[in-house]
Amino acid sequence: MNFLASIGRVFIAFLTTVGRLAIFAVDAIVTGLRPPYYPRQILRQMLEIGYYSLPVIGLTAIFTGAVLALQSYSGFSRFNANAESSIATVVILSITRELGPVLAGLMVAGRIGAAYAAEIGTMRVTEQIDALTTLSTSPQKYLVFPRLLAGVLMLPCLVVIADIIGVMGGYLVSIHKLGFTPGPYLTSTFEFLKRVDVVSGLTKAAAFGFIIALMGCYHGYHSKGGAQGVGAATTDAVVSASILILITNYFLTALFFGI
Repeated sequence: MNFLASIGRVFIAFLTTVGRLAIFAVDAIVTGLRPPYYPRQILRQMLEIGYYSLPVIGLTAIFTGAVLALQSYSGFSRFNANAESSIATVVILSITRELGPVLAGLMVAGRIGAAYAAEIGTMRVTEQIDALTTLSTSPQKYLVFPRLLAGVLMLPCLVVIADIIGVMGGYLVSIHKLGFTPGPYLTSTFEFLKRVDVVSGLTKAAAFGFIIALMGCYHGYHSKGGAQGVGAATTDAVVSASILILITNYFLTALFFGI
């Protein structure tokens, strides 16, 4: 019975956390859609997520595409000497469907999720959030909603750039290192790319952006215990966002491409 009771406690705690998270998200969205609005805060967060994340996203994408081309060539050459023509297809589909949105989401989660949790957590433990409430300013409207909206809008833009740079990385390695002909490689790249591949990647990116912003704001908003609590909230935000990105990626992939 003690074993069953421990399982029940864990399950109830899990449902409680999910309920609190859902209420937090719905409250932020509903409150944020009502006037007054804070466009400067939204633009600031869009700049923080989008522009300042470009270097790390670009580096991640170009080396991912390059390594993907090398590994595909190594694997295909073991079984079929003529299979190198399929490398362009493998690169474009892998980048647009999976690697672009997932790697961009994980990199942004490590950068932005931690920053959001640390910033809002510091505001919580220093009672700045209580000061906003005292000044009749909703913390959800002023702090949470701009970050959620910026995450949903800017991560798809980052994924588009990551797709382009990642495909370029595979192209450069294939042409200059593996000796492929540029014309047939580009023809194969665009021939097998379908609209659903790009749409699925951008849909994943929007969902990942919402998850990253939500987890960063949630853990920071509910942090307590001074500097140690802020550090724990930052760690929890990055870990939970990364896990949810991988879980959500599976279900969205099954939705778009599953049987």
